[in-house]
Amino acid sequence: MSLTLEQYATYLDSRRDLSWPAPPAPEQPKAKPHLACLPDIKAVCWNIYGSLLTIFGGELVFEHPQKFVMEIALDKTLQEFKMWGSMSRKPGQPAEYLQQLYRKGLDEQRLAPSPREKYPEQSAERVWEGIVKKLLQKEYKFDAGFFGSLNEYSKKIAYFFHASLQGTECYGGAAAALKNVRERGLRQGILADGQCFTLVQLQRGLAQQDSAAGVHTLFDPELLVLSCELGGRKPSERLFRRFLEALEPAGIRPEQVLHIGSRIVQDVMPARKAGMRTALFAGDRGSLQATPEQLKDPASRPDVLLTELSQIAKII
Repeated sequence: MSLTLEQYATYLDSRRDLSWPAPPAPEQPKAKPHLACLPDIKAVCWNIYGSLLTIFGGELVFEHPQKFVMEIALDKTLQEFKMWGSMSRKPGQPAEYLQQLYRKGLDEQRLAPSPREKYPEQSAERVWEGIVKKLLQKEYKFDAGFFGSLNEYSKKIAYFFHASLQGTECYGGAAAALKNVRERGLRQGILADGQCFTLVQLQRGLAQQDSAAGVHTLFDPELLVLSCELGGRKPSERLFRRFLEALEPAGIRPEQVLHIGSRIVQDVMPARKAGMRTALFAGDRGSLQATPEQLKDPASRPDVLLTELSQIAKII
């Protein structure tokens, strides 16, 4: 039986021939917490990158701004999955040709019409599935018994590539904060930009802090709303509507939902527009996206401002 994505990630950790970029150390911005008890909150939803997981730049990227990092990630992926033998022999380094295929796959998604979505999301697994399909035309082979189907294989390539591009780990106190919400009997979910491997990254980060902490024990399964599944990324209204619709059977209204994120435009403003209460996580200069003007404007000002995730216990 083939490995699940999480089993594959564990397998990679067991290998000593691989190295990964270190996650960035959080840098505390000049911010003071603004805490107030929010009454009648019955559900909490979290952004992931930049709010629960620390990551370079505060969010997941498809192309790293530092050229050498991008080249290293592509070269590692090419060698790991033995792709070069089925590629066209063109002048230049193998990673350069893979990058051409990769960018073409991204461009095809970017240029595809999206009439229902103002903020379309790209799919990491679709990019790699397209590349593998091209390689299969040139006698490329992979071990389906180990990796699974083409779709499962593409997800594992995407995980490997992005793990080579950006290191991640949970912010301090993330697991304890999530457990605190769960122990209070509140519904808890994810409302975030993310890819097929995002929850695996979150699970691994939580386990490093608390071996008993798990995505499927801390969050309600019907409240895991990711951009890759809906085809739209924040501040898409569809993401927020989907989360609120999942709470309707429980009779939970928008004003009874607290959304926690680190960006004013992508997190706070659309959550406010949807009728939610909002918390801005200002615990890391690398992920915080908020100006003094936005924090003063009633249209974009969050209800509370957290400088540590543990402060969630003081507001619900």
